[in-house]
Amino acid sequence: MSPARPGLFVTLEGGEGAGKSTAAAGLAEIFRAEGLEVILTREPGGTPGAEAIRALLLGDVPLDPLAQTMLHFAARADHVESVLRPALARGAVVICDRYYDSTMAYQSYGQGVSIEAVAALIRLVNLHPDITFLLDLPPQLAEARLRSRAAGSDRYEAMGHDFMARVAHGFQSIAAAAPGRIAIIDASQSPEAVVAAMRETIRTRARR
Repeated sequence: MSPARPGLFVTLEGGEGAGKSTAAAGLAEIFRAEGLEVILTREPGGTPGAEAIRALLLGDVPLDPLAQTMLHFAARADHVESVLRPALARGAVVICDRYYDSTMAYQSYGQGVSIEAVAALIRLVNLHPDITFLLDLPPQLAEARLRSRAAGSDRYEAMGHDFMARVAHGFQSIAAAAPGRIAIIDASQSPEAVVAAMRETIRTRARR
């Protein structure tokens, strides 16, 4: 039996230090307070197999950029079929911290993997967000937030300023090409203001 209300698939994107995890958790709280089932998840990750791949991707084992791309999509395929599609089919709100736009930004724009190769893998997975939020943060503020973290840098954080600049350009290019799906949010605001802006955008664009 189909759900009384279709599911809603929301993804959050942006560079390191943009506050995606905090914003995703805050948005999930709002939807739960509205009485909805919410699945809060992340990529790479979200299933035992995908979390194992995440540990490899964010670790220090040398990996070619194309190998990284394929691992991201291996984790994504498991996540989509095991978690995302079933949740959306039963009418849940799915909020995912990163999705395929990150692979395009990091591996294609950041590391030079063919854009068409990543686009082909996106078509193969064939599950698209209803709305994507790009949390936009000035580089200086992003770097300050990263310096304040207690944890060490992962593979991508350690790649330096020029790499992050290419990734930021990639996200802006992706957003410009998909204005109907992607909403840019000023991530320099307070966490509460970021979450409020996302919720209002969903009301406006998705009528939810």
